[in-house]
Amino acid sequence: MSRALIKFIRLSPTKARLIAREVQGMNAELALASLKFMPNKGAKFIANAISSAVANGGFEANEVVVSSCRVDAGAVLKRFRPRARGSASRIRKPTSHILVEVSKIEASAEKTTKAKKASVKKES
Repeated sequence: MSRALIKFIRLSPTKARLIAREVQGMNAELALASLKFMPNKGAKFIANAISSAVANGGFEANEVVVSSCRVDAGAVLKRFRPRARGSASRIRKPTSHILVEVSKIEASAEKTTKAKKASVKKES
């Protein structure tokens, strides 16, 4: 199992978590292909983290699965905007930390999925 951590991404953690949930459990190659066509800003960062985790383990993208994709809240940048009558309001600019873990596909897991597919074909 290998992992990659990207810190202080200028993206809200709630927006990034929506994308992270979609790629968990996917084959890494399939996850990278699906993230490439997502219009979200966070898809680019998560795809970068997945490819980095695959490279850190020395694997090929088609032989690993995204076992965990976690998005944690980072530091919040606080800015101020002038408002009416000399007052000011606070603007919060949140950041995120993205942690991706990939693990090798086990041979037993491959055999069980093949056996399930074969049994479904026989029943049909």
